[in-house]
Amino acid sequence: MSPLLEIKNLSLDFISGTETTAALKNISFTVNRGEVVSLVGESGSGKSVTSLSILQLLPTSSAKYTSGEILFSENGQQQTDLLKRNRYEMQDIRGNKIAMIFQEPMTSLNPVLTCGDQVMETILLHKKISKIEAKKQTIHWFEKVKLPNPDAVFSRYPHQLSGGQKQRVMIAMAMSCEPSLLICDEPTTALDVTVQKTILQLIKELQLQSNMGVIFITHDLGVVAEIANRAAVMYQGKIVEQNTVKDLLTAPQHPYTKALLACRPVNHERGKRLPVVSDFLEDKIPANEKEILNPEIIWPVSPEVLLRVENLSVWFPDKKTFLGKPRSFTKAVNEVSFDVCNGETLGLVGESGCGKTTLGRTLLRLIEPTSGKIIYKGTDLTAKKRDELRSLRKEVQIVFQDPYSSLNPRITIGSAIAEPMKVHSILPTDRQRKDKVTELLEKVNLKAEHFNRYPHEFSGGQRQRIVIARALALNPSFIVCDEPVSALDISVQAQVLNLMNDLKKEFGFTIIFISHDLSVVRYISDRIMVMNQGRIEESGKADDIYFNPQSAYTKKLIDSIPKGIMV
Repeated sequence: MSPLLEIKNLSLDFISGTETTAALKNISFTVNRGEVVSLVGESGSGKSVTSLSILQLLPTSSAKYTSGEILFSENGQQQTDLLKRNRYEMQDIRGNKIAMIFQEPMTSLNPVLTCGDQVMETILLHKKISKIEAKKQTIHWFEKVKLPNPDAVFSRYPHQLSGGQKQRVMIAMAMSCEPSLLICDEPTTALDVTVQKTILQLIKELQLQSNMGVIFITHDLGVVAEIANRAAVMYQGKIVEQNTVKDLLTAPQHPYTKALLACRPVNHERGKRLPVVSDFLEDKIPANEKEILNPEIIWPVSPEVLLRVENLSVWFPDKKTFLGKPRSFTKAVNEVSFDVCNGETLGLVGESGCGKTTLGRTLLRLIEPTSGKIIYKGTDLTAKKRDELRSLRKEVQIVFQDPYSSLNPRITIGSAIAEPMKVHSILPTDRQRKDKVTELLEKVNLKAEHFNRYPHEFSGGQRQRIVIARALALNPSFIVCDEPVSALDISVQAQVLNLMNDLKKEFGFTIIFISHDLSVVRYISDRIMVMNQGRIEESGKADDIYFNPQSAYTKKLIDSIPKGIMV
């Protein structure tokens, strides 16, 4: 029998004006029925472009195929070249014979249609059945993807569901016409480890039930170990290595594959610098060296308490009476108490909705507390009026999860970093402030010429470094980092974690590091607090919590980390 999908010598260029960029360079791989093939690589490696090429979703005005074939064989005998199918033939194939789950379900789902209507629309487009039957099938698929209360979800809008639930709606939509081939484009990247584990198990279960082929796109080799049979590693538009997952993970051949494996914090001791891709690609280490020997980056932690939190609560009104008075509350943070010592990195970990971000923002009075005390350097911040907090803003800073939304797209990054310095009258002249900004850019591994560029001209990892530079501009003593690496490629994540450790060693600030990824938190933190439903579930030294958890909830978080290549 012919493979379900066979890509032969595919090359693709993007043309913009007089510039031509080679996006895919002579790639070849196959997918068989009942097989999961993973495409692995960082952003810009060509993974998503490959998947969009299969479904012919790239703009014909700028995307030009210079060579190759994409052969699809639904029945196992006759192959058809998808590059030669017209628009109407592709409409019949998309969603019906080949379906796709996109990376971000919120942007893939229509916000003004209910989840049920959107799945029904796909079914009615490809099947000649009544609306009543289409609704039955939709609810059936909601049950299969294990959505709670499928009848209620049918009538809900996307914003009324959690990230994991939205992703399950997307899986139900993709599976509703029982395709032969399912393409999953980073479907678990920004999800909690527990939700990620559930989604991976669900995709594998549905794949085995229907014997379909799956292309699973990711940048995380840990996820590959959980789900795939074979993997192809992509780098700069080329496939640099293909093998079974077991052989690829235990005996990688290409330096880039070795780099992706080595970058994962889960594989490294605390206090050791994480290797990055350039270490492997620039032949900085012998070929037979399995791990880069890195200098220690441990720093002293003072016993002096910098921040003390006493019985802090943040409640949001949930249901209200007819007169608008709160009848019930969502207890986002509920009677939380802890200390943070000077020079310490305290990791705050938990699933989405546990109250991590609310707690982090409340410490800076970006969200007002309902009750409790926040004592910083002996001063109760909850007793201060908003205008009295202005001087505090110099000392406490925050690095947000999404750097793009926290940067003004209309001003250059140099101006964005200089702005807080101007507000707080740091340095007397604009010239001196510009010199200071240039110095900060170089500290976060950017260049002086980047001063006049705008946020959209940078990659995600570069933007994250920019907001770190902005946080450092006022020389703070305390920084809250809210999921600063959760959406970054594994190698860029390693660069940012190394950078934060280097800067902490140089400037001596204290960090609360918020994340849902326990392996990252374990690597960077001195102590860890595990948060669940607004309360502190467990706290202790980082290695104690990670290797010997006491709480059932912490054990569940650790069990959900992809184990395929865990030390």
